[in-house]
Amino acid sequence: MKNSSLDTAWRRTASTIYQKPTDSKIVGSVEFDVTNLHAFIQQKRRDGLKLTPTHIFTVATARAIAEKIPEMNSFIRRGKVELHPQIDAMVSVLLPKGQMGSVKLEKVDELSLEAAVTQLRTKIKTARQQQDESEKLKNGLGNIPWPFRTWVYRLIYLLTIRWGISLPGLSTHRFGSFVVSNIGSLGLDVGYPALFPVANVPFVLILGGSQEKPWVVDGEIKIRTIMKVAIAMDHRMLDASHGGQLFAYLKRIVKQPSLLEV
Repeated sequence: MKNSSLDTAWRRTASTIYQKPTDSKIVGSVEFDVTNLHAFIQQKRRDGLKLTPTHIFTVATARAIAEKIPEMNSFIRRGKVELHPQIDAMVSVLLPKGQMGSVKLEKVDELSLEAAVTQLRTKIKTARQQQDESEKLKNGLGNIPWPFRTWVYRLIYLLTIRWGISLPGLSTHRFGSFVVSNIGSLGLDVGYPALFPVANVPFVLILGGSQEKPWVVDGEIKIRTIMKVAIAMDHRMLDASHGGQLFAYLKRIVKQPSLLEV
């Protein structure tokens, strides 16, 4: 039985882009003690800066790449591993009518926290105003009859991802260096992301919800605020060691977030 409410333009698009999984990817998660981070954010908000964990983790991740792990800014073009020209982050945002979208922050490793807040707020406002335009594009692509829809997507994938040719509105670096999604704002504690096949990003970072838990601090059990952060990495470019280096850097930042102000 056909259900029109399920057979949306996006689902038809997704069925064209995704195939049954045959390639490997690495997934993992770490619990962070974000008690100090939350206190830092609350102080900044009292000072007038509307900071969130998304800003902190996005900037910290970009700086970790710039300072410690340049391999996490890589992509594959024509069978070779190359570096993106700069460190950009694609941040998932909630749009009107419950739709998910994304905005790109450019040169995130060079941004201050204040600049990150301002740029993300501006980009989200623009994305919400232009939602109708993006919906027209999505519906236009999703309404291409099958099997022509499959051929169109395969051609786009071949040109932009495999061969690295930039098309109008479809740059090789369109999705930036990595993706950050805060599913904790949606009420989810943890999630393991998919690697979008038509995006040249080597990893996706997922921020879960925060909750108070008993936690061992200096040999004593205390109540702390804990957040679970998950990652999915493209095993063609990255290994588990790269994720370990990233999480070690992030742990240092959430323990002393003022380091990002240096």
